[in-house]
Amino acid sequence: MLFRSTPGALDVLTEAQCPPNRLLQRHQTGDWGELCTADKAANDHALLSGGRILSVYSVEGIRLYVITEAVNDDRQARESTCILLPSEY
Repeated sequence: MLFRSTPGALDVLTEAQCPPNRLLQRHQTGDWGELCTADKAANDHALLSGGRILSVYSVEGIRLYVITEAVNDDRQARESTCILLPSEY
């Protein structure tokens, strides 16, 4: 899976000395972070249906999104994940 980070998110992670892999590991294991119950349920459904998955985490009080794009091919692979600030969405 390809991982990307926007410059703003990378600045936050660098300043906080938080490796991106820490957020990616939470995201990959189904810890959706600070989502409401309905959004967590939507992620759980997306795992089965191939939809987009969103997690929200706070790093030193700054919210970051981790978004994995929907399945888009016959292999049923999710190939792109991005860490970004909400303002960069």
